[in-house]
Amino acid sequence: MTADSDSRALGAFLKARRAQLTPRECGLPETDSARKVAGLRREEAAQLAAISVDYYTRLEQGRVRASVPVLMTLARALRLDDDQQKYLYDLAGRTDAHPRRRRQAQRLRPAMRRLLDQLTETPALVLGERLDILAWNPAATALYTDFAAIPAHRRNYLRLLFTHPVVRQLHQDWAHDAREAVAALRMEAAGNPDDPDLAQLVGELSLQDPDFRTWWAEHRVNSASYGTKRYRHHLVGDLTLDCDTWASPDGSGQRLMILTAEAASPSHDALRILTSWTTRQLSTDGSQ
Repeated sequence: MTADSDSRALGAFLKARRAQLTPRECGLPETDSARKVAGLRREEAAQLAAISVDYYTRLEQGRVRASVPVLMTLARALRLDDDQQKYLYDLAGRTDAHPRRRRQAQRLRPAMRRLLDQLTETPALVLGERLDILAWNPAATALYTDFAAIPAHRRNYLRLLFTHPVVRQLHQDWAHDAREAVAALRMEAAGNPDDPDLAQLVGELSLQDPDFRTWWAEHRVNSASYGTKRYRHHLVGDLTLDCDTWASPDGSGQRLMILTAEAASPSHDALRILTSWTTRQLSTDGSQ
């Protein structure tokens, strides 16, 4: 094949692959309007891969050669298996740059698990790469939501903040908290800009939420490890909690996020009521 024919073949493959995918499969919201094309629209594929629609269009038309980072994000966005990834790289003339192996699942450090188990009246989460939620304690379930009911690949702090109605409504200062979380993710992205899972998350949220698109484009960064959060819980009312995040010293990137209230404050009493109620519920469920 010539370079031109390879480019045309790559474009045809991308077009055919996105036609095989549905928005639901890619975590995108369904719409009531009739779709003019089968599968993903061109702009949806571009957003999932975190590239411009113009650039993606030129790829499908064979007018530009894809870089290795772009191929990585395309493979993730279009959910290619190993054989399809190899084919994609071959068509792009990048046979010397093999696709990365799928990232191994992040493993919770035992010390983090012990800390969670010992925090009985304090909501706590363990966050991993991309703000993925790796573990939580019952108090965090009581405050936020039932994390166990959410598929592991969807269990991401930022995704829930933007797309989970209960988690979103919990935050009294949602715009402030969400914007700071976007800035924290942007800070992390600088250290691993070619992460296909990050590209998938950014693309998905960019399609679903205009605020995310705006805040991501601002390129604000935030490495703050503490702050104050104001919640309005449907069971116990208003809560003002200090949020502190402690980084693991082993370089794993795992962070322990703890939410506490000042002693003898209304928020402290509300947390005790909330965690006590949750403990009773767990005991009741376990006895059935």
